[in-house]
Amino acid sequence: MNHHAGSAFLGPGEWVTVLLIVGAVAAYLLAVRRLRRREVCWPALRTSAWVAGWASVGVALVGPIADRAHDDFVAHMAAHVLLGMLGPLLLVLAAPVTLALRLLPVPTARRLARALASPPFAVPTNPFVAGVLDIGGLWVLYRTGLYAATHTEPALHVLVHAHVLAAGYLFTFAVLGGPDPAPHRVSPPWRAGALVPAIAAHNILAKVIYADPPDGVPVEQARAGAELMYYVGAPVEIALLVLVCRPWLLPRTRARDSARSVPEADSLPH
Repeated sequence: MNHHAGSAFLGPGEWVTVLLIVGAVAAYLLAVRRLRRREVCWPALRTSAWVAGWASVGVALVGPIADRAHDDFVAHMAAHVLLGMLGPLLLVLAAPVTLALRLLPVPTARRLARALASPPFAVPTNPFVAGVLDIGGLWVLYRTGLYAATHTEPALHVLVHAHVLAAGYLFTFAVLGGPDPAPHRVSPPWRAGALVPAIAAHNILAKVIYADPPDGVPVEQARAGAELMYYVGAPVEIALLVLVCRPWLLPRTRARDSARSVPEADSLPH
């Protein structure tokens, strides 16, 4: 991805990012439109979450914050919160897999449902495994020379961004267990048990960065960035806790959530 602080033009990598984001939003909106033509209702809040989620990703990867993030650790951390925390939460709440299952031809939907229920899918969607991939990846990024290397290796920079977004989405999906189909969903206590230490590890990392900046990061920037990571990320962490604990906070939703369980492949129409 090209970095060109102060430039009014996008580089080739940023144009690719913009096109991918616009394509993802357009595909979702077209899918919702097709459902409406079939007189199938789709919640407007989910559509709004999808658009807002990709907007968060776009702000993190393209534009002023992305330009400043290359040289300003505070801007980098703002991008981290948008790309790895807020964006994934909104995208998961948009339930894109559920939308696809409702729209795809029955044979394709059945194959997708079987894939979701397959044993290999159980490993990355385990909340403890997903937590290691997400938060553990951040520890590797900031406590090794990886962060400094992203400034000199464009391909590595892109891969790190891709990992932060994908791991953030996977962890959010794993701990929420929905609204998309989650055949390997574990019970709320286990999901909460994975979320709490992940939040603790994230916040400890922020304190470590405050005390011991990554290579090449000025002390004042590191401290301001660590504070942003700690305090601005907190609302997303609180939202995750509330959503995970919803069965206890609102007992009536327990049966409704169970009714939304993953459509088994054999239960789809023939």
